[in-house]
Amino acid sequence: MIEVCFVCLGNICRSPLAQGVFEKCVADEGLQDQIQVSSAGTGNWHIGSPPDGRMQETANKHGVQLNSRGQQFQPADFFNFDLILAMDDSNLSILEQMCPNPQKAENLKLFRSFDPENNGDLDVPDPYYGGGKGFEIVYEIVNRTCPKILEFIKTRVK
Repeated sequence: MIEVCFVCLGNICRSPLAQGVFEKCVADEGLQDQIQVSSAGTGNWHIGSPPDGRMQETANKHGVQLNSRGQQFQPADFFNFDLILAMDDSNLSILEQMCPNPQKAENLKLFRSFDPENNGDLDVPDPYYGGGKGFEIVYEIVNRTCPKILEFIKTRVK
């Protein structure tokens, strides 16, 4: 079993969307018994909260269900996940600082490092304080990147 966790700041916008889109990719490939998907935030503001309504609306429009609840990433989580994908450099830095074991830091990567259209921009923009267009932009980034992450993982599962 490969366990993957997507991490953003509050775990109500970007990482729940990545979790939902990736779960759909995994299900489409019939790999639910081999890949487990989760998401978390580096902050604690939204523990127990559902994803932001605007992100849920965007996901639903594209046939993606968001069923997660906000949770905060903890240092012990480094021992539970095989791949931890930070949604931006700020969250990557926080995760690197909290990592209790240098070997476990090898499982930590930037989400957009898998984005074929990143053009050197490795941050998924945080749409929380913006308008609806920002949520759609995040969806586009996540939707084109998740299949590439799955391709990477499939080379490790077989």
